Parts: sequence; C-alpha cells; structure tokens
Amino acid sequence: MAGQGRGGKDSGKADRDVSERSLFAPTPAPDSHAGLRVDTAAMRSSPVTADDGAAASPLREPAHGPAPQGEILPAEYLPGKIQLSRPGPARWRLAQSLGRISVHDLGRSLAVASGTELDRGVGFLLVPVFLATGALFYFAVASEPGFLQPVMCVVALACLMLACRSQPKMHLLFAVGFFCALGVLAAKVETWRGGGETLGSDISTRLTGRVVSIDELASGRVRLTLDVISTARPKLRYQPERVRLSARAIPAGTMAGSQVSGFVRLLPPTGPVRPGGYDFSFESYFEGLGGSGFFLSNPKLEPIKEVPLKARLATAVQNIRDAIAGRIRATIGGPEGEIAAALMVGVRAGIPEPINEAMRRTGIYHIISISGLHMALVAGTVMVMLRAAFALFPGFSSRRPVKKYAAAAALFSIAAYLSISGVVVAAERSFIMLAVMLTAVLFDRAALTMRNLAISAVIVILVSPHEVVGPSFQMSFAATAALVGAYAWWSDYRATKSASGPPAERSLLADLTGRFFSAGVGIAATTIIAGSATALFAMWHFQRVSPLSLFANLAVMPIVSLAVMPFAVLSAIAMPFGADGPFLYVVGKGLTAMIAISDWISVRSPVDAVGLVSIQSVLLVTVALVIATVATTRLRLAAIPFALGGILAMPSVRTPDVLVAEDAHLIAMPIGGGELAVNRPKPNQFTIDNWRRALDAETVIGPETLKGEETRLVTTGALDLPPGTPFLCTPDSCVARHVSGAIVARVKDERSAGNACGFAALIVIDDATASDPCHDPLVAVITRQELAQSGSAAVYFAPQSAAAPAEIQFAIVGDYRPWHVQRQFSREARGLPPFERRSRQDASRQRRNAEDEQNSEDE
Repeated sequence: MAGQGRGGKDSGKADRDVSERSLFAPTPAPDSHAGLRVDTAAMRSSPVTADDGAAASPLREPAHGPAPQGEILPAEYLPGKIQLSRPGPARWRLAQSLGRISVHDLGRSLAVASGTELDRGVGFLLVPVFLATGALFYFAVASEPGFLQPVMCVVALACLMLACRSQPKMHLLFAVGFFCALGVLAAKVETWRGGGETLGSDISTRLTGRVVSIDELASGRVRLTLDVISTARPKLRYQPERVRLSARAIPAGTMAGSQVSGFVRLLPPTGPVRPGGYDFSFESYFEGLGGSGFFLSNPKLEPIKEVPLKARLATAVQNIRDAIAGRIRATIGGPEGEIAAALMVGVRAGIPEPINEAMRRTGIYHIISISGLHMALVAGTVMVMLRAAFALFPGFSSRRPVKKYAAAAALFSIAAYLSISGVVVAAERSFIMLAVMLTAVLFDRAALTMRNLAISAVIVILVSPHEVVGPSFQMSFAATAALVGAYAWWSDYRATKSASGPPAERSLLADLTGRFFSAGVGIAATTIIAGSATALFAMWHFQRVSPLSLFANLAVMPIVSLAVMPFAVLSAIAMPFGADGPFLYVVGKGLTAMIAISDWISVRSPVDAVGLVSIQSVLLVTVALVIATVATTRLRLAAIPFALGGILAMPSVRTPDVLVAEDAHLIAMPIGGGELAVNRPKPNQFTIDNWRRALDAETVIGPETLKGEETRLVTTGALDLPPGTPFLCTPDSCVARHVSGAIVARVKDERSAGNACGFAALIVIDDATASDPCHDPLVAVITRQELAQSGSAAVYFAPQSAAAPAEIQFAIVGDYRPWHVQRQFSREARGLPPFERRSRQDASRQRRNAEDEQNSEDE
C-alpha cells in the first residue's frame, strides 16, 4: 500500500505501459539464483537463512506438487532471497539438466504451464476458436444435419459442464464440446434463417424491382441490386427475392429506392470454378441473392409503391453513400476518385482492374478493403483532433476527463463510418474490437488486449457463422491476433527496459531521427507480422503471394496513414459545410502517389502464382498461430512443430491434369513449360486466372482451328499428336494431348463421342442428353448432365494412362446442401435438351398437325 501511495502519477503511467499479460507473469528469480542446483531434501528439513540473518521458513512446495529431488528448480519453488552456491559453468549445467529430463518431468512441466495459462484467462481466448471449429464442421459435412442433434448436444453438454464444476479437467472437456456444438447450432440457425428462392435454370422474363444499390463499373456498365417485386411473361412460380443485374445505362434520377422494370436474362448462382475453390452459390445464399444476369434493354423507371420501413431505412443509408461517393468522384476524378470512394464509403466497383491487379501483386490491396487500418485511423484522427482542441482550454481539461470525451466521439465516428461503408466482415470485426477498446477507455481499463479480439470474434461468429469459411474472416483475425500478440510482447519488453532507468537525453535532431526510424521499423514489423500470419491463407484461397509486399507497404503506408486517411476524415467532417475541396485535393494527390508506387513495384514483382496448397498445411499453421498468439508461457514453443509441419505439408497436394468448367464449354490442361492450354479462343477471364494460378502456369495457349483433311484426321484419331500438344479444334470437337500421353477430347454430342472412344483417355460431352457411349473403364467420360449436377471437375491421369482409368473429382460431393439445392432443377441436371422458343407460326403448324393426326386416328 505504501508503494502505491508513493507512485502517484508516474506509477499510473507505468501501469499503462505494462501489457495485460505482464500483470499475471510470475516474479522472475534473481539472476544470482539462475540455474542453481538445490538439495531439496536438506532444505525441507532445515530452515533457510535469509539475507538479513533472520530464520526464514523452510522451502514450501507449491500447489502443483513437490519439488523434484536434486533438480534445477524453477522460480516458483524458490521462497525468496536464499543463499545458495552456484554449481559449475553454465554450459555444463545445461547439458546435465537436459540429460536429467524425463517424460514424468516434462508432463509435470506441461501441467504447471497449462495451469498458469488457465489462471491467466486463456480459456476465454479459446472460446472463438472452438466456436469457429464447430461452424467449420457444420459447413464441411457432406449432408445437412437436422436441428435436433445440435440442440440436444448443446443442452446435454451444458448440463454436464455445470454438473462437473468441481472436477476441473472434466469441466474443461465438456466446455470444449459445448462451444463446438454451439458453433454448429449457430451455423444451422443462420442457414435456416438465410437463403430464399433461388433460380435453378436460365430464364428470360420481364422483371420489376426496387433498387437496393447502384454500382458504376469501370467498364462503363451499371450494376443494380434489386429486390424483386414481380415478374411477367413468364411469371416465375419460385420468384427470387433479390437479384443482381447489369445494364448498359439507367434512367436519369435512378437511386436506391427507385422502382425499375425491363426484360432481363436471369442466371442461377454458379458453383466453384474448380473443386476446392470458392463456392459463389454459398455466398449468394447467405447474401439472399437468388440469381444474377443482365437487362436485355435499358431499364425504365416505374412509379414508387408502398415501401416497408426496413427498406426505407436501408434506402436512406444507401442514398447517403451514393451521394458521398458521387461528390468524391466529382471532386477528385479519375481512378483516384474511385479509390477515395472505396476508402470512405466502401464502393469499389469503379476501380479499374489494372490498378486492382497492381495492388494485389504488391500486397497493398488491404488498403482498399475497409478494415482495422481504416477504423483505427478514423478513431485515432478524431481522438487526436479532440485532444488537441481540449488542450487549448487547460482549465477545462484539468477538471474534466477529456480523454473519455474523445473516446466517446471516436466511438460515434466509427459507428457512422461502419454504417455508410457497408457492413463487411473485416469492418464489422474492426468496429466491434475498437468499440470494446474505446469502451474500456471509458471505464479506465486496458484497451488493446487479446480479450477484446476474442469478444469481437465471438460476436461475429455467433451473428454470421458462414463468414468463418471466407478469406476475409480468416485473414482479418489472423493478422489482428498476430499484431496484438506482438504488441503484448513489445510492451513487456519496453516495461522491462524502462525499469532499468530513464532513457538518456538526446538532441532535437537525434530525437526526430529516432522517431522516424522507429516509425519505419514499426511499419516494417507490422507488415512482416501481418503478412506472415496471413500468407498461407492467401495462398489457400487465391493461390498467390506478394513477394515485394514489404517494400510496397513501407513506401505506401506513410502516405495513407499521414495524408490520405486523416484528410479523408477531415473532408467528411467538412463535407456538410461544402468545405471539403482542399482536403479531398490532398487525398487525391496522396492516392496518385500510391498508384504510381504500386505500378512501379508491380512491374518489377516476380510471378505471384504459387499453385495449390494442401488443407493439412492450413490447419497446422492455424493451430500454430493460435498457440503462438494465445499462450503466454513456454507453451508458445509448441507452435514451432505445428508451423514446421504446416510448411512441410504445403506441397502435399496433387495438381489436376485437366480442369473442366461446370457448363462443359471450357477445358484447361497444363502442357509443360508453364503453359496452360485451353479449348476456347476467348475464355472467361476470371475462370482462366483462377485456373492459371491454381496450376502454377504463366502463359495461356489458345486453340488452333483445323480445316480440310486435318479435320477428319483429328476426329478419327489418325493424326499423330506428340505429348504436350495444345487443343486442335474443328467446328464440332477439340483434341489435345497431355504431357503424360493421355488424349483429351471435347465433343458436341454422343455420336461424336463414339468416334473418340478408340483413342481418347478423357471425353467431355457438351450434351445433357448424352450417356457414356464407350462403356470402357479405361476411358473417362464426363457429360454435361454430370457437370450440371455436381459442378466443375478436376481430372487426374494415372502415371501410365493406358494401365489405369483417370480419376474424376467433382466440386460438389455428397448430398445437396441448402445452397446447392437449386442445381437439381436445371434442364441440364434433368437430362433435357436446351429450351428453344418456337415462333407462333411453328406452334400453330405443330398444333394443326397434331389435330390432323388425332382426327385420322379417330376415323
């Protein structure tokens, strides 16, 4: 108590500099006692003499068990200042200590460390980990579980957990099961609440809908998200609630809340472009999108009818977003205006794709996605401005908690920022964490802690469990956890360093140089830590890595942190008064510099494609990351073998030999030398980019069109194709030869497939009514009906293609989950030919012929 009284203001400052985990750390043993060998048996039988000559109490055994005989005692076995002799050189002591380690001692040490971790609250930090594990399990199972099983599991495990409160080990075991089951139940509830009617097949209809949002694309087209009001000609029996359509142009005055109509072509949500890839129908299901497509003619405005209250509120927010984005674009202009609109209101559709790709290659695309960086800069700018304003009134500042006032204003500002920028998972997580931090400031608690991150993760998982499987959630929380853990370690280090004495006085120039150097080191450390924590997740989801991201972030982040975001906040404050022009001018110039730096580094960046990464590697690295960021004792060393195992397991994934799109139109095959052969001269760019990175290819080789006699030779298999031959195409078929010697053929119908049975190892038939004409186990056949039912396909040839059949893996395996149910209703999945609209004359002629046939039969 006396020490607290003497501390005063300096003591409070020192307490704030110490991290949360250091408050629970055991008092280290004095240096003179490090590595001491103690005869514990003798010490138990006789008292130990302290430094002041008084008889001290005998060595007491801690709660976790008696001290080992003749061992080197850790700090918790030493009762205080004791006079003991130092045995031999340190190297000899270390060797002898390692020689004395046994399995029993190792188990005891692990038990002691685990108890220490639990005392420090690691159990709560692991709650989101177990919740996420349950959600991942739900989304990974092959068939849809019912409601009863997860509910009963949650109830039963909760009762067992309460009944075993007196047995810590059993209590912890049941708690782990409870939170995993709760994650499964949360995912099941979200799946039950989400979704809606989804299109099962392509269709053209007249649609009337209410505009939810408007995105101006870089290509000049406009993308509309519509709540469907009605359909006609034909009227859809299972009408989707929301669709996303593109148009060449929209009527003047169209805004969120307007009602438009027009003839549209609607398409069902697509599945993964390859097995193991991102499932777009999964995201569409939880976004409530029942289909997408385009207007066949420009939409027209319709009179606005009654709008529900919820829709009116969403419309008001969207119109504010659009107004701010329009003002930013008009003031700054060009790509800089589009990027500024993305930073301030989350509208990213208008950024040109070359700039997007340059930022991806250089590893600075996170600047565009509103996340913790933007939230922190907004909150920090508001707090600094208010603290500076309050400093102009020293009398008021000395009597009032101005820091809390600034924290409350920052909390309000990031809430407004979240609402107008779109509630994406990264922004949602950042807002929750910053809100907890600022609330902690209001109640005089530690702000930046792992506990705050755990709270935000729990809220996100319980509210939106499907985000767990997405790259945004995984990369966002991985980077934040790594940065918070590194900050805690740095705080402990600074606290230990400051205890040795005050820093030496430096000149103004030396102080500024030191601060500039520290800022650069901080940016570099942040980039390295966050990049290392998210690198494998980026490889898993996008098959790419940014080798020059460190240099790009070192060059760009000072511009963003000191110029772009602070002046963006000032422009938002000044915008209602019409005084935002000078601030937006600075924002635009900063973004011009950022674009130039990104382009310069992108041109010099090596190829960023890394190929496929095994799921085992991702799981092992995730476990290592959790251990390294959550543990505070030497248990952190347990992360090393998991991390090494994850790195070694990265290449343990088999690369497909052929990839087939789910519509049977596009086939790709690596032919060696970093080349990827495709069967279409103008393939879908998104699909090809994904395949190229997954197959670690640099160049895409288009098909060669054959004519004359070569056409007959190709279709009969008489043309000699050396291994690695790209696609040779005729009007009805395409043929290529894999480097293994296997021949791949894509044909139009079953008749053409019969001709290829004699020479092809893989035949893809673009006909939903076709079946396997070969009946040969050594010839793999994929029909369009199979692709419609099970999604895109990956084909793996045996080392000797003539000795074993090819292995086919489809994207959708097992029973349909709720986001795949619509696949079974397409014409292709039912084995029907494409729908052909007949003219009225043809329909009348066919009806008359049918009537004549019926009359003749009656006669």
